[in-house]
Amino acid sequence: QLQLVESGGGLVQPGGSLRLSCAAAGSTEEFKYKTIGWFRQAPGKEREEISCIDPGDSRPFYHDNVKGRFTISRDSAENAVYLQMNSLKPDDTAVYHCAPACALVFLSRYSWGQGTQVTVSS
Repeated sequence: QLQLVESGGGLVQPGGSLRLSCAAAGSTEEFKYKTIGWFRQAPGKEREEISCIDPGDSRPFYHDNVKGRFTISRDSAENAVYLQMNSLKPDDTAVYHCAPACALVFLSRYSWGQGTQVTVSS
């Protein structure tokens, strides 16, 4: 399966911004043709879908919880997908993962990476 590596997390104050990056750990060629999704899991909660983008960079999806605050994009030259997160709230605190699909239903057998921790706190 396509393995992905996340980076860019950190500690930020409420209202602040972070940009997360997702890159292929191995086959960058396969990465180019995959829909890539961002997901997050807060302590004690189920993993949830946040956003995803298809290979053509069209019609990105956003969960209602992040719509208007987060922006997903992909850079074909860099073989990366980014998640720009603005107006961060304490409820956004979670481990963020990217994966090669838009919905969790397609990732039941996916081996999740370590993710990147985002902590929103004053």
